[in-house]
Amino acid sequence: MRDTGLDEAIGAAGGVGALARKIGISQPSVSNWSRIPAERVVAVEEATGVDRSVLRPDLYGERYPNAGDIDEVDAARAQEYTLLAALLARAPDQALLDRLATLRGDASPLGVAHAALADAASRTNAERAGREYFDLFIGLGRGELLPYGSYYQSGFLHERPLARLRAELSRLGIERAEGQLEPEDHAAILCEIMAGLINGRLPAGAGADRELFDKHLSPWIERFFADLEQAKAAGFYRHVGTLGRQFVNIETEAFALPA
Repeated sequence: MRDTGLDEAIGAAGGVGALARKIGISQPSVSNWSRIPAERVVAVEEATGVDRSVLRPDLYGERYPNAGDIDEVDAARAQEYTLLAALLARAPDQALLDRLATLRGDASPLGVAHAALADAASRTNAERAGREYFDLFIGLGRGELLPYGSYYQSGFLHERPLARLRAELSRLGIERAEGQLEPEDHAAILCEIMAGLINGRLPAGAGADRELFDKHLSPWIERFFADLEQAKAAGFYRHVGTLGRQFVNIETEAFALPA
C-alpha cells in the first residue's frame, strides 16, 4: 500500500509512468515502491514540486534541520551538489532549464560558471539537452564518458574503489535506494549523498562530508568534470563540467584547511 507522500507525488506528476520518466527510472521500479526511497526524495521533489516534508515526513520532520540550523556556506554547498546531482542523473526537462536560465553570477570563478550555465540553458531546449545527455552518458553500447569513480581510479567498472565506497556508506548507515540501477560511485549519486550529509538529510557524524569527499570524490571527480568540459558531444553540458570543476576546486581548497 502506498503512503500519502508517494500518492501526492504520483498525482502531481500525472501518474506512475510520468513520475518514473521525470526522475529517469523504470516504471516497474516506481510501481514497487510503498514509499519514496530516501535517496530519491530530492529528485522527486524537483520533478513534482511536492515538498520533501510531504514526500517523507519521517525524514524531513523534526529530525530534518531547518534552514536556520545550517549556516549559509553549507546551505550553498548543499545546493551546488544537489544541482550537479540532478544534471548528472538525468537529462534536464524544460522546467529545470527554465529555472537554470534565471541563475545569476558574479565575478568569482564559480559565479562566472553560474552565469555561463544560465546562458547555455537559455539557448537549448529539453529535446537537444536530452540527445546530448544520451550521447554523453548512455550512447549505443556506451556513452562518450563513464561517470564512475571505479572507472576513473582503476580503468574498470565495479572494482575495488566501488567496494571501498560501499563499505564506507554502510558504516555511515546509507543504504542503496530501492530500484537504483546505477552503482553508488556514479557521480550523480555521490553528489546527492554529499548534499544529504551537508544539509542533514542523511544523519552522520561531524565531518562525514569531508571524509567522504577526501576518500571517494577527490581522487577522480575533478578529472571527470574536466573531461565533460572537453567532450565532443557536450554543448550545454560543457558548462555543467565547468561548474562542477570550479566547485570541486573550492571544496578541495576548503577541505585542505585545518579543521
